Amino acid sequence: MPSPIVIWIWFCAYLNAVGWTLSALHQLNRTGYTAAFAIGLGGLLLWRQKTGARLLPKIRLPKIRRRFRRFFPFAFLTLAFLAFLGGALHEACNYDSLAYRTTRVLHWLAAEQWHWVHTDFPRLNTRTAGFEWLTAPQFLFLHTDRLVFLLNVISFLLLPGRVFAVLTRLGVRPRAAWYWMWIFPSGYGYVLQAGSVVNDMFGALLTLAAFEFALRAAREKNISQLWTSGLAAALMTAVKAFNVILLLPWGIAALPALLLLLRRPFATLAVGALAVSASMIPTSVLNTRYCGDWMGAKLEETPIGGGHELLRLPVTSVNLVLWNLVPPVFPCTGQWQELVQRVLPETWKARMAGNFEPGLARFILPEMQVEESAGLGCGVTLLVLALLAKKISRREGWPPKFFASETLILLAVWAGVGVFVLRVGISGPARYLLPFYVLLAAPVLAGPVAGKIFHSRTWRFAGGAVMAAAALLLVISPQRPLWPANAILSATDAEHSSNHLLQRAAKVYSVYGGRADSFAPVLAVLPPAANPLGLVTFDEPEAALWRPFGARRILHISKDDSLEFVQHQGIRYALVSEEFLAHHAHTDAAGWLARYQAERVAEFMLPIHAGKEPEAWLLAKLP
Repeated sequence: MPSPIVIWIWFCAYLNAVGWTLSALHQLNRTGYTAAFAIGLGGLLLWRQKTGARLLPKIRLPKIRRRFRRFFPFAFLTLAFLAFLGGALHEACNYDSLAYRTTRVLHWLAAEQWHWVHTDFPRLNTRTAGFEWLTAPQFLFLHTDRLVFLLNVISFLLLPGRVFAVLTRLGVRPRAAWYWMWIFPSGYGYVLQAGSVVNDMFGALLTLAAFEFALRAAREKNISQLWTSGLAAALMTAVKAFNVILLLPWGIAALPALLLLLRRPFATLAVGALAVSASMIPTSVLNTRYCGDWMGAKLEETPIGGGHELLRLPVTSVNLVLWNLVPPVFPCTGQWQELVQRVLPETWKARMAGNFEPGLARFILPEMQVEESAGLGCGVTLLVLALLAKKISRREGWPPKFFASETLILLAVWAGVGVFVLRVGISGPARYLLPFYVLLAAPVLAGPVAGKIFHSRTWRFAGGAVMAAAALLLVISPQRPLWPANAILSATDAEHSSNHLLQRAAKVYSVYGGRADSFAPVLAVLPPAANPLGLVTFDEPEAALWRPFGARRILHISKDDSLEFVQHQGIRYALVSEEFLAHHAHTDAAGWLARYQAERVAEFMLPIHAGKEPEAWLLAKLP
């Protein structure tokens, strides 16, 4: 009987392969998916008939009750429940998902195939699609994104087992690994994304699964485990292109088992084809075809590798440290910014401003840890650093065997972080390393000292405090608050309070709470003829305009499009961002209306960004 993680990996790989295949056949629709699910079910039944294996694991309630009676498993289960509750009660409001990850799938489904979306916003096209292909059937059959969070809830529940399996195979004592398997998932990035629609934690699970099954295959000489490892490694790159850095250490882990593939060459070729379709390769090939760059970075206004390497090294490294040490709630961000600007030399600030995103260049820290940027978080980070200090004080060395495969794997992971620091210059780097942290910490968690620390009541208390802080963060999260934030802040008139923190809290909770329906005022006045609706913008939560999914189609109007081209698309109404016109098209509303001979129908002030004032939009009727 396959384990739940094996079922999950093969299911995710199959959905990725189905998405690309149906796109190639121009059948990305209900008929196509129904046929694909029928074929998949038929193959599963044939496999069951041949092997006699159970399709689903047997649930043993007494065993589950015994496991979760202990504090740390129960604390993890509480975090999972809070994450589920947040996702179930609130609309998906992650900005990146609304701006391009959900939106691009809606564009593909409307065209019944993957296509290069006509737009000025390159992320609709260039980003990898591993997570998106899992959401497509939901959007197609249910016309909503309300259940996408379940993908991350399932992944979060599978995370402790992967942490334990990887740590024990990298030299951590089972007793110590048992505690860390519950504590590590309480890292802010993991737990905040558990009830979200973001894909970093999902990628972290796949990364750990890839290493787990590679190490198991090498030790147990089991080819099916190597296949599963390969699929997980392929998926981790399809979820986030940055994860390609981890292919080298994964290859070292899988190397001793590679000869197993010769035992069943034809089955290996079939699994290899599935892995290719489930990896970042299709997106990379398409990026190369359409923009001449496998990552699509040429189209980005802010380059992924901004700045010179000698600048990226200190800037990204310092940001990584700061973002993983900042408290869950940091009300002193204003004072911090004043201190940074006062301390940094003017020449340094000038060089950084022209080469890095503002958040990275100015070392901006968040007021509160949120899913869009959180990394490991200060709780788990401080716990690991305290253990490192204890090992140093006891003069415990590492590694015992420098050329052991486990040591080479971990050195390659650290080398991968070095590549990341040298090559990537974008804001919020701590989030992108979520797949790395368990592997990076493994050397610290191994050894006699680390194996005994949780014998101490103080260390167990510290671990419990870390998990309690994560639970508090889930409760107060602006994306999915588990307290009546808007009602209380509104009742106390916090928006007009003399207290800056109350004002800021009112604005943040209000904007996040309404982001999923940020274009509701526009939808309320759209005439029936506004289908398709033209959209003139860049990086806005477009998915809100598609609601309910399938009700209308959105077509982008690029800044260089002619009136004849727009009319040929069947567009009669267009929603226009005046901020986009000013910053990207170098014109204003009057100039745009005159160019397209359009008539102003309505105007809106929409509060889309918590860090900005409401933005001006206009609805225009084209001739």
